[in-house]
Amino acid sequence: MPSSRPAPEAHAGDDRTTELIRWAAFSCVLVPVVLLWYGTSLAGTAGTAVGLAAVTAVCRLLLRRSERCAARLLDEEPPPHLPHVPLGGHRQRPGTGSHRGGRHHDRSTPVG
Repeated sequence: MPSSRPAPEAHAGDDRTTELIRWAAFSCVLVPVVLLWYGTSLAGTAGTAVGLAAVTAVCRLLLRRSERCAARLLDEEPPPHLPHVPLGGHRQRPGTGSHRGGRHHDRSTPVG
């Protein structure tokens, strides 16, 4: 039975990276509050808050850069066609049995 509610529209800013950054920012606020609640010094709490904010900023920068690179790769030409590899990942080798490689001696030539 179909739902009477309309399907939610996707907003440009509501992606997984944005959600991840929001949770990181929330933890940058929550962790210092919890540290203060449990009696950590104000200087220690401030240092922790600054450290968390720095790590969050760097992660945000790297995530956005990764998204831009991925989008650019998708816009480029598709990769060249790769040669067919049979199922199982094994390449077919010429010859069969013990004649695939190594030294071969003619039976009429003496060895030694």
